[in-house]
Amino acid sequence: MSDPKAKVQKLYYIWKEKSLYGKKFMGNERSTFLINEKGLVEKIYRKVKMKGHAEACLLELKPSK
Repeated sequence: MSDPKAKVQKLYYIWKEKSLYGKKFMGNERSTFLINEKGLVEKIYRKVKMKGHAEACLLELKPSK
């Protein structure tokens, strides 16, 4: 998704002040939102790391038996 003016990022509270090597700047916090078919947020993952994250989300989406 493209959000050059950070409108959606601000709605989901992921547009944050960050710091790198002592320099402060605005950027997005890596987050994942699982949204159901009715448009309701079912689960939120904040400050995600890429390794293994997709697999964790897929496990959440599998129907329970």
